[in-house]
Amino acid sequence: MPTPKFILDLREKIGHDLLWLTGLTGVVLDDQDQVLLVRRADTGNWALIGGILEPGEQPAVGLVREIFEETAVEAAVERLLSVESFPPASYPNGDRVQFLDLCFRCRPLRGEARVNDDESVDVRWWPLDGLPPLRDTDLMLLQRALSPDGQPLYLTSED
Repeated sequence: MPTPKFILDLREKIGHDLLWLTGLTGVVLDDQDQVLLVRRADTGNWALIGGILEPGEQPAVGLVREIFEETAVEAAVERLLSVESFPPASYPNGDRVQFLDLCFRCRPLRGEARVNDDESVDVRWWPLDGLPPLRDTDLMLLQRALSPDGQPLYLTSED
């Protein structure tokens, strides 16, 4: 998916300066103990589904939109898993960003998982006991989604 228009408009004003954005991550789990993952076109790595919240959009609505855009699966948000600020990052073109990420546990409603945009090269359901290599952050979020405690994770210090 191309860079959202609101970001392009901001970049015309601020150039490559650090831009604070709200990110969304979804842990989509089905009734067969499988998680929906995408293989990212930019890195080739398997990952949880994620995207950027559009201005004025509610977080749960934005995440449902992102899940459908990337996987063709219609989903429902069940609960908030975490609120976390990620370290600043830079893109190859010099743009600098920092994300506040809101992660939610979701369940599928309908739709067959498939590549539905140009951000992914593969989309599939993975059994929890046979996952591909994932980033530590994705594994932590998946573990959080499977936790029965239901309390969102947030950091209370700079550690």
